[in-house]
Amino acid sequence: MSAEIKEYLEKDAVILDVRTLGEWNEDHIETAKHIVLNLIPLEVEQIKSWNKPIIAVCRSGGRSGQATQFLAKNGVDVINGGPWQNVDVLLK
Repeated sequence: MSAEIKEYLEKDAVILDVRTLGEWNEDHIETAKHIVLNLIPLEVEQIKSWNKPIIAVCRSGGRSGQATQFLAKNGVDVINGGPWQNVDVLLK
């Protein structure tokens, strides 16, 4: 998993955190973008406009998995990064 995340980070991927605002406010990756999971369908055009690969993250990997499936169906180059700390560790 982390090899794929590293590969995406090297491709200048955008880290997309799909947790709730409360979870985001507790702690998050400085460079990540925050869009709550249930808003992803409304924001899909904005996400596509970033024109970059996406690494979706959340608390455990479940919600980011749902976001990954949805975005992939909509033509976005996306992987599930799982828990946000998995990706954060690779940025240090």
